[in-house]
Amino acid sequence: MKRSAKWAAGVLLTAAAALVALQNVSAPPDEAAGTAPTITVTVTTPPTETETPQSSVPNCAYTWAYHDAPELTGMFDAAVKELNADAGAHATQFGEDCIAADGSSVFGVMQTDFYVRLPVNDLTNEEAFGVWISEVMRVVTQIPREQIPGPNYGFVEFLFERSENERLIVRVPIQQYLTEAQGRTGAELFRMFHQQP
Repeated sequence: MKRSAKWAAGVLLTAAAALVALQNVSAPPDEAAGTAPTITVTVTTPPTETETPQSSVPNCAYTWAYHDAPELTGMFDAAVKELNADAGAHATQFGEDCIAADGSSVFGVMQTDFYVRLPVNDLTNEEAFGVWISEVMRVVTQIPREQIPGPNYGFVEFLFERSENERLIVRVPIQQYLTEAQGRTGAELFRMFHQQP
């Protein structure tokens, strides 16, 4: 067996094991009732993007790739706008394109990432930013795990924007939020994930 074939088989086995393990992880129970609106997000993803094994394309070249997730974006953006009509959100899938010699390709999703933009008047209000992060993370963690493509949890990136040149970005890894940040909100939650420039 060629070295590349062994490597591909190992990657597929590792990804399959991670997928099985992550499917057994459930979203956390709701935080204290009344702290944020409860939003149910139902997303259906096309099976061709996640169920077609990369090895089905012989002699392909792998390249890192990002793909839009339009259906998940539509549902997520609508849920975020329920929290704040001025906000906007989208979802992106990260993984590898397996490109065959004839130019055809198969995309293998490794994780799904979420992006949220909120216009603000003040870039120093850590308490308000932390409350917003907890409200949005509650939306993300209510999405059934099987409806978020990829074997790995991605992240939620928050962009607080006062103007084109005045911005603050906070990235929250979903797995870290699930294991370390439950019950936190406000400035405490903001400081947990904000990286000083």
